[in-house]
Amino acid sequence: MRINGRERLRIVLGALAGVLLAAWASRTMAGSLGSAAWMVAPLGASAVLVFALPASPLAQPWSVIGGNTLSALVGIICVNLIGDPVPAAALAVGGAIVVMLSLRCLHPPGGAAALTAVLAQAADYRYALFPVLANSVLLIMAGLAYNSLTGRRYPHAQAKPVPGPRSRFTAADLDAALAHYNQVLDVSPDDLENLLHHAEMAAYRRSLGELRCRDIMTREPLSATQNMPLKEAWALMRQHRIKALPVIDQARGVVGIVTVADFMRQLEMDQPEGWGGRLRALIGLAPGGGGRPRVIAQIMTRHVRVVSASRYVIELIPLFADGGHHHIPVIDEERTLAGIITQTDLVKALSRAVGAGREA
Repeated sequence: MRINGRERLRIVLGALAGVLLAAWASRTMAGSLGSAAWMVAPLGASAVLVFALPASPLAQPWSVIGGNTLSALVGIICVNLIGDPVPAAALAVGGAIVVMLSLRCLHPPGGAAALTAVLAQAADYRYALFPVLANSVLLIMAGLAYNSLTGRRYPHAQAKPVPGPRSRFTAADLDAALAHYNQVLDVSPDDLENLLHHAEMAAYRRSLGELRCRDIMTREPLSATQNMPLKEAWALMRQHRIKALPVIDQARGVVGIVTVADFMRQLEMDQPEGWGGRLRALIGLAPGGGGRPRVIAQIMTRHVRVVSASRYVIELIPLFADGGHHHIPVIDEERTLAGIITQTDLVKALSRAVGAGREA
């Protein structure tokens, strides 16, 4: 794994401080207890997990304390029941794994704790309490303090992933993949899901990162003036099968936008009966339109969101996904209409980005 020098130093100093605390306190306790053994070798492997991989499920407090102590207890049982250390060693390690899996405290140094008990011929059950349990608790205390002080959550609380609106997989999809994989992973499902979401967004940024609005916009879009009759604007939209017309002034500056929705708002859609006749009256194709709006300026949306042609496409995703926009006019350096981007244009760009990512 690639980590910077600062993180490497953090790990080294943490392991040094943790083992130093556990060794000093355990040796002091051993003197008062009259015990010859005051530290077990598997604690060194536990220290690597606690300080180098504090987010690992294998390094959490219950895994360290339960895994080491219960495994040592299994080793002691094997010493008392089996005279030959060869089968006792094998059964101790296998039995320790069974216990750790059953009690959800899998911890690799636990296997070493069970084996150490057999090799040391530790027949006294108090060996599991001291030094094994005492060593483990002291190491965890050091891990809690040090990891918190250096900005690492420990115990590692799982944050529920919040997938973006464009994510292509769900937690259920990940569960199905993990069930098919059917192996122990040294990462929690929540952390794995968050990692995959970040990777997915990084892929989008890589594919879309240099893509700008000018690259995907519809150039020289159809537009309307404020004085254009509604009949003419409606006919233009119908003829070209478009749902929006940017409204420009004499200098081609964008002053508004008119959409099919703006037409529909004039038709009192809460009264569905006869809306076709009201539409014809609105655009001047039928009598009875007295008092109705006649030109674009009377129905257009004046507060329109525009973007510059040099803006990155990735920045438009929240506008379309969360801002409720369907058509966004694009302006050039002179702030005149240069193009328009629709949801369809954005979807096509995303589709090309996804396709390019798969080919890569």
